[in-house]
Amino acid sequence: MSASPPCARRPDGPLRSIVDQIRERLGEHAVLTAPADIAPYLTDHRGLYHGRACAVVLPRTVEQVSQALSLCNERRIGVVPHGGNTSYCGGATPDESGRQIVLALARLDRIRSLDAAGFTLVAEAGCILRNVQSAADECGRLFPLSLGSEGSCQIGGNLATNAGGTQVLRYGMIRDLVLGLEVVLADGRVLPSLSALRKDNTGYDVKSLFLGSEGTLGVITAASLKLYPKVRRLATAFAAVRDVQAAVELLADLRERGADSVSSFELLPRIAVDLTTRHIPGVVDPLGARHAWYVLCELASSRADEPLSETLESALAAALESGGVLDAALAQSEREREAFWRMRESVPEAQRRDGASLKHDISVPVGRLPEFVRQASEWVGQHVPDGRLVAYGHVGDGNLHFNLNQAPGADAATFLSRSDMVMRAIHDLVHDFGGSFSAEHGIGRLKVAELERYGSAVELDLMRAIKQALDPNGILNPGKVLRVQSPARADAARPRVR
Repeated sequence: MSASPPCARRPDGPLRSIVDQIRERLGEHAVLTAPADIAPYLTDHRGLYHGRACAVVLPRTVEQVSQALSLCNERRIGVVPHGGNTSYCGGATPDESGRQIVLALARLDRIRSLDAAGFTLVAEAGCILRNVQSAADECGRLFPLSLGSEGSCQIGGNLATNAGGTQVLRYGMIRDLVLGLEVVLADGRVLPSLSALRKDNTGYDVKSLFLGSEGTLGVITAASLKLYPKVRRLATAFAAVRDVQAAVELLADLRERGADSVSSFELLPRIAVDLTTRHIPGVVDPLGARHAWYVLCELASSRADEPLSETLESALAAALESGGVLDAALAQSEREREAFWRMRESVPEAQRRDGASLKHDISVPVGRLPEFVRQASEWVGQHVPDGRLVAYGHVGDGNLHFNLNQAPGADAATFLSRSDMVMRAIHDLVHDFGGSFSAEHGIGRLKVAELERYGSAVELDLMRAIKQALDPNGILNPGKVLRVQSPARADAARPRVR
């Protein structure tokens, strides 16, 4: 990690030669080298990494991606795929050597085809997620991936990180929304696997290798995606719950009553309501009294006559009677629904405006969330006196963003100096609960050591073998996900949550 500002230098020698060859093949406007032009590609979304690059390449076609990778592979030049730059883990940022090329895919932004009858869509990697959603909507269909960054993140990055979002409970991760992929391999060969078939049982499911690989095995250039019937009825509620256990019980009851109609179930602590109403203009508390925990739940159906509001009201009424729910507000209009969701989706921005924060993207089995939150909260209270816990997220699939914010009056530098200690304790507890230290944000550069610590030896060996087979020269996104030469796994004593 570097604190220096992003910078660039004019490539020289072999680097200048490869940049000139790429420019000759792809055209003058496809290659950027001026420091001001490439600066936006050198710093990650969170400002954790400030890299350097000898050039930024902006291909318009899969053939141009192939040409660029073939040339870089011959010369052993590292290539960093770059999408919407919304990664939380530094997955799209070059290192500090200045000897890597950034391959920005923003110009591959076409919807190649849309088959409304077959419920499929083929989108290029540079398509903005919101544009894919809109294209499906215009044809009376739904592409259900929904993220806070959907106005800027790109489909290629979503696929490369196996993005999740707020509707995983019903539709799954983006891995579950893919029928086929077009991928350019390290040596420039193109894997033309854009099949729209729902059934294709012909050997290994090769496309799955690239989903979640963060550009370390190949560069995804297009995808055949599943579409669903358009949502025609919604029921949304914001409810105060007694505790996390009550939230889990309400979720189970809703799923029994509503079956597949439960699309989202989000958990929010009181501090998230306070932060968003304080820092985000237009956000208001939907309920009058203050409570410790809240849930935002939504039911959706493609049938306009589905009695979703009745289902949601009956579940909330039963929980109110039992004491699990303390208060609730049902959205009576699309405007009220949007207000509920604005609060939820504004939490990361509110945290940023409030001060320094330590972020953890974790998941544990849904049934174990209450006990995990209890133990982890107690540990934070004992060991991080200058921090405030902000644990929120997709409780429907067990994924919490278990973050800590700098307490009022605390020194930011002192608070941030606890980062490694806090991360180790939280991640060790997650491991003890049978969970994951990276639920939906991926590994990138930030969590390489965490994967080495918590991944099984067999799993890591298989991942390295696949990397060696597909990228023997190690040019694809070097330093992300896996180290080429991994150090021995350390089992030294670490601070742990007890």
